[in-house]
Amino acid sequence: GIGRLKPKTMMSYKTAIIIINYKDYANKYLADCWESLSRLQLTTDDWQIETTIFIVDNQSDDTTYATLQAMAPTAHIIRNANNDGFAKGNNDVLALAMSQGYDFAWVLNMDTIVEPDSLIELVKLMICNPKIGSAQSLLKLWPETDLVNSLGNVTHFLGYGYCDGYKKKVAELNLDELNGRRISYPSGASVLFRLSALRQVGLFDETFWMYNEDQDLGWRLWLAGWDCQLAAYSSVYHKYEFSRSASKYYWLDRNRLLSAWKNYHLLTLLVLLPALLLSELVLAVIFRRNGRLSYKLKAWWYFFNPLHWPSLIAMRIRTQHLRQVRDHHVIKTFSGRILFQAVDSPLVRVGNWGLNLYWQIIKLIIIW
Repeated sequence: GIGRLKPKTMMSYKTAIIIINYKDYANKYLADCWESLSRLQLTTDDWQIETTIFIVDNQSDDTTYATLQAMAPTAHIIRNANNDGFAKGNNDVLALAMSQGYDFAWVLNMDTIVEPDSLIELVKLMICNPKIGSAQSLLKLWPETDLVNSLGNVTHFLGYGYCDGYKKKVAELNLDELNGRRISYPSGASVLFRLSALRQVGLFDETFWMYNEDQDLGWRLWLAGWDCQLAAYSSVYHKYEFSRSASKYYWLDRNRLLSAWKNYHLLTLLVLLPALLLSELVLAVIFRRNGRLSYKLKAWWYFFNPLHWPSLIAMRIRTQHLRQVRDHHVIKTFSGRILFQAVDSPLVRVGNWGLNLYWQIIKLIIIW
């Protein structure tokens, strides 16, 4: 006789969506973000996505907690008494998601608006290539939705990080070519992580506190043999503002050096040492002219302070133990130029010319 047909079992992927709140961010941004998340498409013909939205409330008080409950009634809210920063806030949920068997985690800024198919396109890219450890959405500016915020972030060989394609016209992009393109590291504004990859390489490094923690994590993924790619058909709008706050200079300067210290091979660091030393002297002059030399000196002191040496050595050893590939494989996505409109100047253009020439030569040595 004819056997009974079994119903098709649809594959399901558990995904944690992680959003960080701090003080009045929810009042400014959550309504638009939450409304767009409510329109997410989570099912295809062959598979579906099970989502849980987690909101981490940094420096939580009763007022912010009540606001989050009212605006996002179905979200799981995690309250932190202190402002634990971007890294620690996300790590709390990433660790929880790993312990509960989630497949992916979508780290999403609250100041974003997502397209209905944005998560499906991120997961689709992951499914197509099991070696992808992280996938970034194509970030567009808001309200200038015809302009790019980031096509993936770029690491300059001296440790600087910047948004690729900033303010390019979206209409001029070839999405077929961009989809699946390898990137140095994903922006923390909208990135999907494969949790099996994070089990291997670890979570965000909380030492960074703010800035470059996404660069460091992307670098570690590359070292461990994973890919970071752009999901060009996953569109997310970002209410991006380039910050020029004074305190930012210390964190950016210290953290780029910290990222290079942790992740480069020792021989690569030695080869890059002349350029690193020269750039440090030039930066010190620039910081002094701008009245910010104290931030540069503070960044240097972090590395020269003997109290920090044990932790600096330990974090480097942990990272180097992850290494599955040589630096010449990782630096394929690195740049010798900083191409970012927000910091463009004649000095940057001259520096780009000289440093890029140096980098093209040094790359040959690293490959050798």
